Amino acid sequence: MPVNTEEYLRIRDMLTSMDVTLVAVSKTKPVSDIEALYALGQRDFGENYVQELLEKQAALPADIRWHFIGHLQRNKVKYIAPFVHLIHGVDSLKLLQTIDRQGAVLGRKIGCLLQMHIAFEETKFGLDRQELTELLSGPDGGRRLSHAAIRGLMGMASFSDDKEMVRNEFRTLKSTFDAVRTDFFSDDSSFDTLSMGMSGDYAIAMEEGSNMVRIGSLLFGARG
Repeated sequence: MPVNTEEYLRIRDMLTSMDVTLVAVSKTKPVSDIEALYALGQRDFGENYVQELLEKQAALPADIRWHFIGHLQRNKVKYIAPFVHLIHGVDSLKLLQTIDRQGAVLGRKIGCLLQMHIAFEETKFGLDRQELTELLSGPDGGRRLSHAAIRGLMGMASFSDDKEMVRNEFRTLKSTFDAVRTDFFSDDSSFDTLSMGMSGDYAIAMEEGSNMVRIGSLLFGARG
């Protein structure tokens, strides 16, 4: 299925007007599809498999901002650390520390989003509010790391047709984001990203304060 150019331009223009970053989720899609969106000006792309990301990064223009949006194993961090723009889904201090060590070796800060568990499904990854507080405030807290730069929070709502439940989950995450920014990052303007919302619920997410959405199937079609 070819890239849906008309839908991409509609979504891009709407998000641009609202100052929301669009991450085009290109996992499992061919390089040619990414090139098609790149030609239209898209620069942020999301992948969730390390090997696939490495292959695409090597084959595509260097100014693409790659977002790793999958569940990242600590032993795979070193492969994407040299170029990744933002690692979504950081859900443990150990992973954050591994990212920090790799950033120190490379002499670069690596942007990270802490993943919160906001959905009712037990299968979703993420921190709860207490774990988040402990990660940020402990003696070895994430804020003290010099090369793993915490840029904000992310979360995935329940996969449900209950729009009010989804809205409440996003609203809870926005409240957490605001509280964390006030309590831990009041002097750090780089803590500014709230990533929530995907193809099926991005409109609700933006209404509740998201400034980064991850959209795949609306742009590329369903995954094979």
